[in-house]
Amino acid sequence: MVKSPVVTGISPKEGPPGTRVTIRGEFLGNKATDLIGLTICGCDCLLSAEWKSDKKIIARTGAAKGKGDIIVTTRGGGTGTCTVQFRAYYETIGPMKESAVWIEESPMQSLAWGRRSLAPTGYTQEDPLGLSNEGNEKKFPEDLRDLFPDGSGDLSQENFTPGWFLLENHHATSFEDLKAGLSYLRRRVESQKEGQLSFLKSNAGSVIDQLDTLMTLRDRITQDNKVHGKEPVRQLDVTIRGSIDASHELFKDVLVRKEKADATRAALSAMSRHKFLFCLPNTVEKAAAKNEFDIVVNDYARVKNLFGKTEVPIFRKVLEEVDIKILAIRQQLHGKIREMPQGVEQQKKMIKALISLEAQQAGTSVAGKLKIDDPAWDAIEARAKHLEETFLKAYEQYSGKESHGSESKSRTDPAVTPVRVQFCEEMTEIAASQFPDLWRLGQAHFNGELRGASPPKPGNFKRIILTAIEQFCSYLRSALLATSSAHRSLVAAVSAVKGLPTWPSSSPSLNFLITWLPHCLRYVRVSYATLIRLDLPNEALDIVLKFIDELRLYCMSTILKKANERVKKLHEKEQWELSVTEFAGATSLPAKLQEILVEAIDDAQVACLTPEVREGPLLEPQSDGQRELSKRFQEILTSFCTVIETLALQRSDEDPQQAPMLSQLIGFPAALLQQQMSTGDKREWANPAITWEQRLLCCLSNCIYCNRIFFPKLGSLFTRHSFPVPTLAIENSRSTINGLFASLLEMYVEHKSDPLVGTIEPSMYLGRFQWDQVGPSEKLSPYAHECLDNLVSVYSEIFAISPSLLRPILEPIVQTVAEELARLMTCVQKFNVNGALQATVDINVIRDAVRVYSNETAKSFFVEALDAIPSVPESEQRTLETVKTIKNNIRLQIMCLQVVDP
Repeated sequence: MVKSPVVTGISPKEGPPGTRVTIRGEFLGNKATDLIGLTICGCDCLLSAEWKSDKKIIARTGAAKGKGDIIVTTRGGGTGTCTVQFRAYYETIGPMKESAVWIEESPMQSLAWGRRSLAPTGYTQEDPLGLSNEGNEKKFPEDLRDLFPDGSGDLSQENFTPGWFLLENHHATSFEDLKAGLSYLRRRVESQKEGQLSFLKSNAGSVIDQLDTLMTLRDRITQDNKVHGKEPVRQLDVTIRGSIDASHELFKDVLVRKEKADATRAALSAMSRHKFLFCLPNTVEKAAAKNEFDIVVNDYARVKNLFGKTEVPIFRKVLEEVDIKILAIRQQLHGKIREMPQGVEQQKKMIKALISLEAQQAGTSVAGKLKIDDPAWDAIEARAKHLEETFLKAYEQYSGKESHGSESKSRTDPAVTPVRVQFCEEMTEIAASQFPDLWRLGQAHFNGELRGASPPKPGNFKRIILTAIEQFCSYLRSALLATSSAHRSLVAAVSAVKGLPTWPSSSPSLNFLITWLPHCLRYVRVSYATLIRLDLPNEALDIVLKFIDELRLYCMSTILKKANERVKKLHEKEQWELSVTEFAGATSLPAKLQEILVEAIDDAQVACLTPEVREGPLLEPQSDGQRELSKRFQEILTSFCTVIETLALQRSDEDPQQAPMLSQLIGFPAALLQQQMSTGDKREWANPAITWEQRLLCCLSNCIYCNRIFFPKLGSLFTRHSFPVPTLAIENSRSTINGLFASLLEMYVEHKSDPLVGTIEPSMYLGRFQWDQVGPSEKLSPYAHECLDNLVSVYSEIFAISPSLLRPILEPIVQTVAEELARLMTCVQKFNVNGALQATVDINVIRDAVRVYSNETAKSFFVEALDAIPSVPESEQRTLETVKTIKNNIRLQIMCLQVVDP
C-alpha cells in the first residue's frame, strides 16, 4: 500500500506571491505523473510544480496571504499532511522600489514645520531617534505582523506603531542609547516649537527681500489695473481653468490607457498562468520530433489532469488540438517501433510511450480513429522478421560469393579465410547481437512491462524463438556440415521440409574447409554462451546444443580423417631405422603413427572433445561419438596395416640384389658375381641400401611388434585424456595385422624355401650319382652340406634383422626340407650298403642340426626318410660314430641352428 505524502520542510519559509520554494518531504510520488495536486496556503500551485524526486518538489507560490499549510496530493497516496507552514505577504511598494503596477506618488511630508517639498527626487528616511542601525542588521526572530496585526513600522503610514519600529530597527540597541535617542527626539520637537521671532531674527535678510518683492508686486498690479482694467484676474482665471480642463482631459486619457494596460496585463497574466496549455500543441510536436516521448507523455498527462474536465471554450478548443497532435504522435510511434534496426531500449521506450498515450487518450473524440491492440507484439514480430531477413541477406551475400568463384584463392592460400567460414562468423555475430534483443523484448512484454490492451501470446512467441534458432542452425549446418554426400543429402532433406535454402556447392570437394572447422566451432560456442546467459528454455537451447554436438562430432571425424590421410603417406617416410628397443627388427614406423595419433587426439581434445557450458561428453559409452571415434581409429590402424603391406610388396629394379641361392655344385655365386662385374653392371652391388628381403623381415617384425606391444599400448593415449578406449577397434586391427603377418610370412617362407628345396635333388644326383654305386666314405654328402649352409644363410639373414622371427620362418622351411628329403629317399629304387649308410648319416646329421626348429610334422618326415633307407646289419655303431665325427667337423653351422632362444 502506498503511503500518504508528508511535507517536512520548505525553503524559504516566507515570501510574496511568485516566490520559488523548494518543498522536501517523503512519499511525494515515484514519478512526475504521480503528482496530481499541490496547494500552498490554500492556493493551487500544481501548474508551476516541478517534480524532482520522491523527496523533493520545486514550485512557485500563488496569490495567498498569511500563514498556511503545504499539501501534496499523489495518485497512489492521496492527500498528504505537513509539519511546516509558509507565510505569504504582499510587499509594500514605495517610490524607490521597482514595480510593474501603477504607483500613486505623493509628496513626502517633511518633518520641518510648515514646509512641503515639491518634487522629492531622492528620499532617504533618517532615523527619528538619531541612532545608528549598526548591530541591528539581523532580523527580529518573531513575526511582527503577528504581534501588531493592524500596525506598521513605516513612519509615513497612518497606522505607524512605535513598538514595531523599535523592534524592527533597534531590537539590539541598549536602553541607555534609547534614552539618548528619546532626548534627541524631544530636542527636535522643541526646536520646531520656537516662535516666529527667532525665525525672523535668523532670517531678517530674507524677510526684507520678500517685503521688497511684495511692494514691487503691488506697484505692478496697480500699473496693470490702469492698463487692463480693474479685473485682470478674470482672464487669468479663465486661462487657469482652461489649463485645469486640459489637464483633466490629459489625465482621463492616461487613466484610459492605464485601464487598457491593466486589462492587457491581466490577459498576459492569464496566458502566463496557462502558458503550459496554450503552448502544449507545439511543445509535444517538437518533443516528438526529437524522440523525447517521455516529455510528451508527462505533459499530456498533466494537461489532462488539470484541464480534462474544464468547461472553458478556449481551453476545450486547445485540448481538442492537443488530442489531434497526440493521435498523430501515436501513429508516428507505431511506425517507429517497427522500424529496424534500432536498439531494444529505444524500442521499449517508444512502446511504453505509445501504451501510455493510448490509455490517456481513451474516451476522447479521436480515440476511436486509431486502434492498436498490442504494440509490443507488433514490435516483437518486426524484430523477428528483421532477424530472419538478416540471416537470409547474409546467406545470399556469402553464397553468391562462392558461386561466383571468389572461393578459389582461399582453397590455394591457407591464410585466406574461406567464404563459408566468413559466413559462419557473420551468422554467429548476428545471433549474438540481435537474438538477445528479441528475447528481452519478449520478456518485457510477458512480465507486464510492455503489456497492452490485448492478452500476451506466449505460444506464438515460443514459436518465433524456436523458428529463429532453427533457422540459425540450419544455415550453419548447410554451410559447414554439407561436405560429404551423407551430410549434403541430410541437410537438403531438412531444408526442403522447413523451406530453407541450401548452400550451393560449387565443387564436390570441400576438404579445404576441414582445417577451419575448429575455428567455426569456437564462434558457434560463443553465440551459444550468449543464448545461455539469456536463460532461454531448454527446448530452444537443445536445438543449438544438437548442432554443436553434430559439429563437434564432425570436427573430430575430420581431424581423424586428416590423421588417416597422413598415415596413408607414412610409407614415404620409412627410413628403415631399427630404433625400437622393445622389439628387435621393428622400425620407427609405429612411432611415427603414434606421433600422428597423439597430435590428432590433442587437436581433437582442444577443438571439440572438451565439453564447455551445458555440453556433455562427446564420447559417452554407446554414443555416436564413441562409435565414430572407434570407426575412424580402426580406419587409421587399417591404413597403417596397408602401409606395412605396401612397404612389404614394394619392389623395383633399383632394389639391391641379394646373391641368388644356387647350388654350390652347379655354380658358386662368386661366378655369377664375376659375370655381372665383367658386364659392367655394378649398380646392385655398389648400392649399400637395404634389400627387399630385409625390408620384408622388418615388415614382419613391425607386424609382431604392433600385435603384441604397440596396438595394445595405444589404449593409453585415450586413457591419458580420460577417453574411452576403442577396444574393439584395437582388437580388429590386431586381427588385421595378424592376417597381414601370416600373408607376409607365407610370402617370405615361399621366397626362401622354394629355391632352397629346389637345389637338393639336383645337388644330390649331380654327376650321375647313384645310391647303389656309393663307395665307402665318412664325410657328409655335398647336397646335405649345401642344404645346411643354405639354412644357416637364411638363419643369419633373419637373425641380423629380428631373432624373434627365426622360429616362425625356419619351422616351415625345415618342414619343407624334411618333406623333400623324405620324398627323395622314398624315390630311390636301390641302395647298396655304403649308399644306405651314407643316406642314413646324411639324414641324421640334418635332422640333428635342425632339431630346434623341427615341428612334429618335420620330425615325422625325417622318420619317413630314415624308414625309406634299408637297414644295414651291425652298422648302428658305425653310423653313430660317423655322425658324431661329421657333426664335430661342422659344429659352427650346428651351433647356429642349435640356439634355442636367441
